[in-house]
Amino acid sequence: MSSPMKAQRAFLPEVKIPSSLPSEPVVIADMANLFGVTHRTLHFYEEKKILSSGRMGLMRIYSHQDVHRMAVINVLREIGVPVAAIQDIMGQLDNASSQEEADDIFQVALETRKGELAIEMSSVHRQIDQIRNLLDFSDDHDCDPDQDSIADLTEQETTCLELMSEGYSSTRMSRTLGISADELNLLEESLLGKFGVNNRFQVVAKALTMGVIQS
Repeated sequence: MSSPMKAQRAFLPEVKIPSSLPSEPVVIADMANLFGVTHRTLHFYEEKKILSSGRMGLMRIYSHQDVHRMAVINVLREIGVPVAAIQDIMGQLDNASSQEEADDIFQVALETRKGELAIEMSSVHRQIDQIRNLLDFSDDHDCDPDQDSIADLTEQETTCLELMSEGYSSTRMSRTLGISADELNLLEESLLGKFGVNNRFQVVAKALTMGVIQS
């Protein structure tokens, strides 16, 4: 027996909705595919009460309004807003009495995150400067990464480095590069090997220091 779709408040900020939007009701598999997330992620958002679904038998189903809500959540997650903060933002949106108020709430959330990122970037640049001072490539070439390997970086590897330097999550990097999570892991391992380092932070620092990518 089908469960009716639950009506939701209409006031949500304007964000990009997936163009391949299926007709209602949207089943959970389609919802997951629209945003490149797992079923578990959708369940998690429901547990945190920032997303809800109806039921068709045992299957979770969503309305187009739910898709719009998920699009807002997805934007906030992609710019690094913590789930706890998203709960607060979505709660404010639920209580918005007009579209203008909803847009203002979202604008404040974006400006707040922009300020946080500016502080984080300043800290990262200071750390990179410290690493530049500690690394002495000119005095010990034996410790350099293989220059031929660096010169032979593929366009995909260079793009991967740039995305790393911008703080992209693994999920977002996979989607941007159009590759699977396993392929991304292999790509990152290749970069670590070519630069002779152990983690993302070190490879970005070396790539910036050597001028392979620009800050």
